[in-house]
Amino acid sequence: QVQLVESGGGLVQAGGSLRLSCAASGSIFSIDAMGWYRQATGKQRELVATIKSDGSTNYADAVKGRFTISRDNAKKMVYLQMNSLKPEDTAVYYCNENLWRYGLNYDYWGQGTQVTVSS
Repeated sequence: QVQLVESGGGLVQAGGSLRLSCAASGSIFSIDAMGWYRQATGKQRELVATIKSDGSTNYADAVKGRFTISRDNAKKMVYLQMNSLKPEDTAVYYCNENLWRYGLNYDYWGQGTQVTVSS
């Protein structure tokens, strides 16, 4: 059973920084793609950043240059370093693990962690 547990959210002033962490268990992890998504109140969940097993990354335009995704396969952890935070970054942030097993694709989600950026 794959489980993802996020931590590190909180309240921060605009221009500040936060580091989100996601602890994974129950999967191989090192061969899986990991990602961070967010959902603001009244809006759809959206991609923030992804990192593949080879370390290649992808970012939403809104966070490029400010956020950095990274992973530690030995610890089964994925991180999101968020700098220069803006009020529009306020959302619940979700960790995602996307994996392929025997030709089937699976998505797993954490419970989410709230990030609030005050102006």
